[in-house]
Amino acid sequence: MARIGYARVSSKEQNLDRQVQALNDVSKLFTDKLSGRSTNRPELKKMMDYIREGDIVVVTELDRLGRNNKELTEIMSIIQQKGATLEVLNLPSLRGIEDGNLRRLINNLIIEIYKYQAESERQRIRERQSQGIEIAKKKGKFQGGKLKYKKNDPKLQHAFKLYLEGETEKDIERITGINRRTFRRYRERFNVYRQ
Repeated sequence: MARIGYARVSSKEQNLDRQVQALNDVSKLFTDKLSGRSTNRPELKKMMDYIREGDIVVVTELDRLGRNNKELTEIMSIIQQKGATLEVLNLPSLRGIEDGNLRRLINNLIIEIYKYQAESERQRIRERQSQGIEIAKKKGKFQGGKLKYKKNDPKLQHAFKLYLEGETEKDIERITGINRRTFRRYRERFNVYRQ
């Protein structure tokens, strides 16, 4: 049984020292300097490959592993499938509980509550942001994001032409460089639909 640490900050400019110090009692430490939104975190993948049955994965906060409920659930599921457990330092400690199954059960319950709270907080932030935008719009103070393309933009017109000729959105993205979701928003904005 080994204690395996994972630390992450969102950018290369940020410092890992606080997390590394909190994880000073682990036998091996993996660190990433990438956004939690990125699913391509090489050190997280190495850690997931490295852990074995009986190991304890230690993080300072749950959001170091992932930013949303779905991703956290997937990562926690893999940790459990490998027979390892997860310890989150800013959550209540379960070190005094000898029974491994009971410790795992209580730990999972605490983490599920934490994930629910984090998801609810993100939802509240989105709602407050939306309300603030509505108020600003009514006062004439909100301009919204600046459009990247005008309707007569040659690149956008080329993408519309390809779309109307039957090209897939994936191919249009490859040919024009316009992101699929962005292209879809512009199609809806300018009512460009196939017959």
